[in-house]
Amino acid sequence: MVAIVASANYLVQFPLNDWLTLGALTYPVAFFVTDVANRRYGPGAARKVVYSGFVPGLLISIWLSSPRIAFASGSAFLIAQLLDVAIFNHLRQRVWWQPPLISTVFSSVVDTAWFFVIAFVGTGMPWVTLAVGDYFFKVGFALLLLLPWRIIVAHGKTWRNPA
Repeated sequence: MVAIVASANYLVQFPLNDWLTLGALTYPVAFFVTDVANRRYGPGAARKVVYSGFVPGLLISIWLSSPRIAFASGSAFLIAQLLDVAIFNHLRQRVWWQPPLISTVFSSVVDTAWFFVIAFVGTGMPWVTLAVGDYFFKVGFALLLLLPWRIIVAHGKTWRNPA
């Protein structure tokens, strides 16, 4: 989780175009990692994964990027990931694809809006288009991750169902 957060925070400084930064290519995996932990071990363990990635990710991000980006990312990460855990847990009994997809779609809205407003308003970066592109990339990536998610769920039938 630390590597995901730190790399995304460093790479977000490099736009690919007006709609996407390099950071968008790595960050969506954070939701997947949190959801796997939630599915396998329950919401308490998933929150521990979030907290364990937060502090080191924030410190590394300050070193790799800027304090503004590190603060924006750290706070967006913490809020969005904890929201993801709560939504996923609420939906855990639904059809296999709904908990990870729905929790990611909603928590990504919060993550994207919070991050881009704090990190880039007033900097000259085209933050609105970058936020829109980032959000849709996260949703697209979440859809792609449904294939490995399905495999994980199918092989995890013997997992206890923590609630």
